[in-house]
Amino acid sequence: MEKIDIKSLDYQELVAEVEKIGEKSFRGKQIYEWLHQKAVMNFDEMTNLSKVLREKLKDNFYIARIQMLEKLDSKDGCTTKFLFALQDGSVIESVLMKYKHGNSVCISSQVGCRMGCNFCASTLGGLERNLSVSEMLGQIYAIQNMKGERVSNVVVMGTGEPLDNYDNLVKFIRMLTDEHGYNISQRNITVSTCGLVEKIYKLAKEKLQITLAISLHAPNDEVRKTLMPVANKYSIEEIMDACKEYYKITGRRISFEYSLVKGVNDSGEFAKELGNLLRRKNCHVNLIPVNPIKERNYRDSDTNFVKNFKLILEEFGINVTIRREMGRDIDAACGQLRKRYMDSSKI
Repeated sequence: MEKIDIKSLDYQELVAEVEKIGEKSFRGKQIYEWLHQKAVMNFDEMTNLSKVLREKLKDNFYIARIQMLEKLDSKDGCTTKFLFALQDGSVIESVLMKYKHGNSVCISSQVGCRMGCNFCASTLGGLERNLSVSEMLGQIYAIQNMKGERVSNVVVMGTGEPLDNYDNLVKFIRMLTDEHGYNISQRNITVSTCGLVEKIYKLAKEKLQITLAISLHAPNDEVRKTLMPVANKYSIEEIMDACKEYYKITGRRISFEYSLVKGVNDSGEFAKELGNLLRRKNCHVNLIPVNPIKERNYRDSDTNFVKNFKLILEEFGINVTIRREMGRDIDAACGQLRKRYMDSSKI
């Protein structure tokens, strides 16, 4: 009999499975709390369960393991990059960012990525597979256990396109916010997408209270196609229509991510074009000086270009922030640490 990934079962599923092996439903609640509140990695740690029940659990289920391979701390102490090995040997990465308002963790949703964005290291090796719900949760739990501090904000913006792993993503969000488990607010979760239009419409119907972040990176389709292959399938107009519907259904303001690439999309003219595109929309723009990767020629914009871009957008009445550069000294941009590890493993 094939064992079940117990940490990927939501509360109702776990209770049902526990009843199937002849136990009372309240045992399911106890087990769920051990897995998602105390984040134990071994059935023997569940000390309020009988030895007989613990053996039953071992016979029928497994707790998906996530092992830290490497940990890098930035010099300022605000950012920690983690490289994790999964049970099948796949390698993923996560980032802990410390802010005054709390700890934020950026997690991966896939092993690799197939979106092919030209400025991103995550996609250089292509997509290997989707992450399971337990592997997504496991990144948060492992980091919290190592740091001994609760994670208050979760960003699904690491390796992978979250909406390309749609079913597991939505289940992950519902489980992470379940009162029986970790119980984080949906408003403290951000999901980033390069703009899979059909999935944005589908996500809107889930009526979640998360923040949706669109990786835009250009104000027009011509420039966007040079940066992001997905732009050949979905136009900016289609993305804007989907965002309008998302806001209409959820009432949640859309965030637009804009990576500034020197000499490519950072001029004042592009800022004005973006301002005209987003004016009078209930949105937020996050300007990101691109993290250079050795496989590409892209370079980050000069500071004065970034500031000028922000000022122009603000003249259009748009709420804008410049993302604080965190962890550049430890390869904290998406996919960089994993790529270095994978390359060194081939030697």
